[in-house]
Amino acid sequence: MNTKIERAPLAQIKREAKPKTATLWRRMLRSWQLYVLLLPLILYFIIFQYAPMYGLQIAFKDFRAVDGIWGSPWVGFEHFERFFQSYQFWNTLKNTLLINLYELVFAFPIAIIFALMLNQVTRLRFKKWAQTITYAPHFISTVVLVGMMFIFLNPRTGMINNMIAFFGGDRINFFGEADWFKPIYVISEIWQTTGWSAIIYLAALTAVDPQLHEAAIMDGANKLQRVRHIDVPTIMPVIMILLILRMGHFASLGFSKVLLMQNSLNIDSSEVIQTYVYKTGLVGAQYSYSAAIGLFDNIINLILLLATNQLAKKMKQQTLF
Repeated sequence: MNTKIERAPLAQIKREAKPKTATLWRRMLRSWQLYVLLLPLILYFIIFQYAPMYGLQIAFKDFRAVDGIWGSPWVGFEHFERFFQSYQFWNTLKNTLLINLYELVFAFPIAIIFALMLNQVTRLRFKKWAQTITYAPHFISTVVLVGMMFIFLNPRTGMINNMIAFFGGDRINFFGEADWFKPIYVISEIWQTTGWSAIIYLAALTAVDPQLHEAAIMDGANKLQRVRHIDVPTIMPVIMILLILRMGHFASLGFSKVLLMQNSLNIDSSEVIQTYVYKTGLVGAQYSYSAAIGLFDNIINLILLLATNQLAKKMKQQTLF
């Protein structure tokens, strides 16, 4: 009797001591179809995201194609120091951060406001029409978009300058004055991305319980109060996640649009880190120097991502990790 009592716990301990790896593999085998579907995504990240990180070491070397990455001499932080001491450093950093700051202040909230307004529309036909009109600019290519901007803002024949002249104003060479570059860029981004960015907020708003609105109406709350106290708290986790992700590439811009809008007259206001990397790396063949600048840019993004995530955690909001 005593022997049986002593053996029972031992058997239980052995069962608990079995490695969990076998159980994990069994679960994976049972759902192998899902992992096959996941395989292309894993391969994409390995091939195009992680494998290229091997080449980051050229930022610390004087890379020469004939010597290869391993054969090139090690120079440490020489390329970083060169960039920090360059006359382009503060100008490119300032332009990059300012454009992103303007987008964060104006473009990011507008998508939220638009989604909240569209969610209050009760006429289904008008709602579909508004969605179609605002989503369409997202599908316009960058080249076509910049071409449209050149046509609309042409100082002689452009629609905007014709309107300015009609009301007695002086025609403006928008692409020829450096001060106009940032406003034009941000306004075009708002026009092109607001409708598409609002989709995820509209999807989050579908999770709002209609009974909450019914109860608020019974208590005498108007639309603005219901939006403030019901809709906004519901989508706040989504807002925080998107804000953190936005801060993760705060110091980066899609260089194609900037490069297409750029010319010798507005270069002081339009030169950003990405266009500078393109010109020094691909055009100037200074691969190590451009790799160092790109690495510096990514380090800034990583710091901002971690800081924003930590701030959200302290505010007891939704975080990435």
